[in-house]
Amino acid sequence: MKLMIQIPCLNEEDTLPATLQDIPREIDGVDRVEVVIIDDGCTDRTVEVAREHGADHIVSFAANRGLGHAFAAGVDFCLQSGADIIVNTDGDNQYFGGDIPRLVAPILAGEADLVIGDREPTKVAHFSPLKKLLQVVGSRVISRLADLDVPDVASGFKAYTREAATRLAMSTDFDHTVDHVIQAGRKHIPTVSVPIRTNEKLRESRLFSNVFEFISRSLQIAVRVYSSYGAMAIFSALGLATMSFGVAIGFRFLYYFFFTATAHLHVQSLILAAILMLAGFQMILTGIVADLISSSRGILEDVSYRLRRFESTRRDADDDCAAGSG
Repeated sequence: MKLMIQIPCLNEEDTLPATLQDIPREIDGVDRVEVVIIDDGCTDRTVEVAREHGADHIVSFAANRGLGHAFAAGVDFCLQSGADIIVNTDGDNQYFGGDIPRLVAPILAGEADLVIGDREPTKVAHFSPLKKLLQVVGSRVISRLADLDVPDVASGFKAYTREAATRLAMSTDFDHTVDHVIQAGRKHIPTVSVPIRTNEKLRESRLFSNVFEFISRSLQIAVRVYSSYGAMAIFSALGLATMSFGVAIGFRFLYYFFFTATAHLHVQSLILAAILMLAGFQMILTGIVADLISSSRGILEDVSYRLRRFESTRRDADDDCAAGSG
C-alpha cells in the first residue's frame, strides 16, 4: 500500500518546513509514504526548502498556472507513480499533518474512496463570525446539490483512493474543493468526512482577496458543475415555468377577447404571452442541447477514466515483470 502526499506550493519557503515536519512517515496499514511538492512557478526558495526537509518528488511549472492546474498535475504524477492513496494538503501549514492517519483510516478500512477533513469551521479560532456563517451555509448548499453530507466543503485536506482520483475530473482553474464534492455525489463515489485539527494561521489566503470573492467564485463553480450533470432538469423547469406564465397571460387575453369589448386594450398582454412562450420553448431546447453536451462530457470522462486505468494496469504489469526478472 503506497500513500503519496501532494502539496501544491506557491512561494511557501516560510511555511513549508512546518508543514513537512508534521507529516508522518510511518502509518499503520501503509507500506510506503512519499511526499510530492508541486512547484507552481515559485520564485523563492520553496524547492530548495522542500529538498532540505525530505520531499521525495518535485513537480515544477515554469510559471504560475493556478491551484486547479497544480492539483491536477500532482494527482496525475501520483497516479503514474503507483499511488494507492493520494492525500492533498496545503503548503501554508493550515492543516495539521499529524491527522493524515485519521484521514486515511476510512480508506484503509474499505469504508470510503474519498475522505474530506472537517475543520469544524465554527470552532476555528481565526475565522471571523461572518466567515464561519458563510462556511456553514455554503457547505449545506453544496451538500444539497451533491446529495452528500459534507460539513466542510471548502476543506482542501482530502484523501483519495486510486479509483476515486481516476474517476474525478478537473473542470476549473480556481479550486477543486466544490468541484470534487459535486462530482463525487453525482458519480456515487463513497465519501465521508472526519474531524481534523488546524494549525495557527501563518499568512493570508492567496486564492481570494476576501470571503465574498471566495463565496462568489465557489457558487459559480457549483452552478457550472451541477448544470453539467442536471442541465435538462434545470432548463426544463425554467422553460416550463416561463411557458406556463405565458400561457396564463394568453388565457387572460382570450377572456377579454371573447367575453368583453376591451380586448384591444390588452394587445400588450398577447405580445408578452407570445414572448414568454417562445422564451420558455427556447429554454427547453437549450436544456436538450446542454443534456447532449453533458452526455458527450460523460463519454469523454469515461474514456479518460479507462485510459488512466489502462496506464495503471500496464505500469503494474511492467513492475511485476521487472520484479520477476530481478
